[in-house]
Amino acid sequence: MRDYKLVVLGAGGVGKSCLTVQFVQGVYLDTYDPTIEDSYRKTIEIDNKVFDLEILDTAGIAQFTAMRELYIKSGMGFLLVYSVTDRQSLEELMELREQVLRIKDSDRVPMVLIGNKADLTNERVISVEEGIEVSSKWGRVPFYETSALLRSNVDEVFVDLVRQIIRNEMESVAIKDARNQSQQFNKNQSPSSKLPNSGKQDTKQSNSIQLPKGLYNKSSHGLSKVKQSKQADENRKPSHSAPKSSNADKVGTAATSQQQKKKKKGSCSIL
Repeated sequence: MRDYKLVVLGAGGVGKSCLTVQFVQGVYLDTYDPTIEDSYRKTIEIDNKVFDLEILDTAGIAQFTAMRELYIKSGMGFLLVYSVTDRQSLEELMELREQVLRIKDSDRVPMVLIGNKADLTNERVISVEEGIEVSSKWGRVPFYETSALLRSNVDEVFVDLVRQIIRNEMESVAIKDARNQSQQFNKNQSPSSKLPNSGKQDTKQSNSIQLPKGLYNKSSHGLSKVKQSKQADENRKPSHSAPKSSNADKVGTAATSQQQKKKKKGSCSIL
């Protein structure tokens, strides 16, 4: 069960207490007793859900404006009431609405515009059309004319306000979830701000890579392997021509033949 705090605002004598008591207790107050602060509680079922409502009936006297600010800060939804028999009460309501928006710091505050005492047709000074016009200026705020005496639209104004609070909470949750999802998505897409020693690690990994057998880069080990393979290929080739004799060999051969001739001559002279 959810707890919602509702605040009834309006000038003095517009019937705020009569509306509240009629809703909570089903009783009409036929005497006027200026209210300073009254709090009521009621449990109600709306759309198959149970809610515990705390309704704060505030004073319509200017001396209690400081207390009114405290009520507005704690309130979740607001019933802004004027009397169709009192034009001044509608003008004061304009200022009250501005105060609510300022204190809540939002343009989307759950509220209902209420023209009370609609049963006093002979004393009416504010038409239904004027109430609708004010509602449009306020951003199409729900507008009702009520009669606490006849219990006309009494339950409807409170139920409408609770439904506004529910919608407002759901929208806030949806916006929050969407914001969190967007932040998570951006976090996943953005590169990591910290990459410790990434360049050094990449260098170490590249140096430690082992090349497969038979594949060599421009390293000394690879060049030596290439030279050895070329030398082996040259050794396997057959020789097609005799090696050429050098000049030193020719000189040595000539000297040997001259010595042999001298020996022959010596042998002949002895005989």
